[in-house]
Amino acid sequence: MMTSSPNRLQDQGRIRNLADELWQAVQATDEHTATEVVLRALEEGMEPETVLLDVIAAVQGKVGEEWADNRLTVAQEHAATAISERAVAALALHPAARTEPTRGRITVACVDGEWHALPARLLAEVLKLHGWRVDYLGAQVPAPHLIAHLHRSDADAVALSSSIATRLPTAHAAITACQAIAVPVLVGGAAFGADGQYARLLGADAWASDARTAADRLARGPLARPRTNHQPIDDLPHLADQEYTMVARSSAALVRTVFTGLEEAFPAFRDYTELQRDHTTEDLTHIVQFLATALYLGDTDLFTGFITWTARVLSSRGVPLQSLPPSLGILAGELKDFPRATHTLERGINALGPVPPPTTGNLA
Repeated sequence: MMTSSPNRLQDQGRIRNLADELWQAVQATDEHTATEVVLRALEEGMEPETVLLDVIAAVQGKVGEEWADNRLTVAQEHAATAISERAVAALALHPAARTEPTRGRITVACVDGEWHALPARLLAEVLKLHGWRVDYLGAQVPAPHLIAHLHRSDADAVALSSSIATRLPTAHAAITACQAIAVPVLVGGAAFGADGQYARLLGADAWASDARTAADRLARGPLARPRTNHQPIDDLPHLADQEYTMVARSSAALVRTVFTGLEEAFPAFRDYTELQRDHTTEDLTHIVQFLATALYLGDTDLFTGFITWTARVLSSRGVPLQSLPPSLGILAGELKDFPRATHTLERGINALGPVPPPTTGNLA
């Protein structure tokens, strides 16, 4: 039986200790200590890529988990992300992280509407360490601006990042636009699925599960130049039924209808405060957005996964789940003439399973 070497175990323990130190600094919103932790690791000889991915990225992953479990507020999550971004910036300026470009040129960007820029920034810094010249465009890059940049930069490839699945229709448009000018596209981020299934579905030229995998893929050789006569409808012929288009265009009206219907279907809703009603509107908006995206992709599992995740988040915040089934039921009634939409909503209701009775006074 093989065991880990003492040096490897020592390295793993050192990485864990650094991640713990960074986590404590992030929790305390202590930017200076967080930066010191990162720079000290470099001074002590730790590889910049290890600090980026096994320390900073690992801590950021914990930030997301703590928010989902209601142990961090939205404000704390935003502050933690800002500190992580500053830590990455400090690392990038350190002499240990300076690498002369020896490879080609890569553009790294987030798809339009995607505000979670840290994964893309981490990828950009890792690619620089591997000798690429990188144009990092940041969060929320509209496709026309991305294409204009590509015309000026002569990039060898584009790396597109998206963390939220509802950005996938926009990502598809960006992928197609890049390929139309013969620039291959590598995609990554949680939006594209755990095994990259949505990357393949949307016709991306390559997918990577993380920054290391992306760097390794690009190091193996250039991505093939795509054909320029590709049409998005060729990837998703089910879009011909127009269900996605109709749901997406009427999303605001659907949210209003469900919101109004909840007062009858879920009597406790009548006693909600104004803040609770605002939160309900946000939740309903996300539900309709994920329904539309599931219709776009032709994948009901995307919607059921979102619904069960939503139930987990609501439970962690003490919000009664009794409003979810009637919300989905009202939506299904409004979309009764759309077979794919109603089937998807029925799957969502079934995924919730039996909902326990509400606890007295336990409102959002």
